[in-house]
Amino acid sequence: QVHLVESGGRLVQAGGSLRLSCAVSQRTGDIPDMAWFRQIGGKEREFVAAHTRNGNSIIYSDSARDRFTISKDYANDTLYLQMDNLKPEDTAIYYCAAKERSGSWSMPKYYDYWGQGTQVTVSS
Repeated sequence: QVHLVESGGRLVQAGGSLRLSCAVSQRTGDIPDMAWFRQIGGKEREFVAAHTRNGNSIIYSDSARDRFTISKDYANDTLYLQMDNLKPEDTAIYYCAAKERSGSWSMPKYYDYWGQGTQVTVSS
């Protein structure tokens, strides 16, 4: 069993930065893929970024590329999402997710474990 706990979400002004953290109860090197998703209102969860096993591949959505950076701290079993130049449309609940099975890294249904989410609000 893997437990994920996100933190770092808060209210920030447009153009500002935030770093989200996801504490993992299992050694991050043992989990093939980890990712950040976000959910805006009642919409489906939207892929933001993925960090595959050992960092061999890092993938971003079009909206996150060039502004967000996903990284892993293997020593502290933590996944991060550094978000810069935030925009009001980035306002959402951000979720950390992990999967042990194969499947698309950008589709929520392939992820086995989810955190409780952390709210990010960007004011204009």
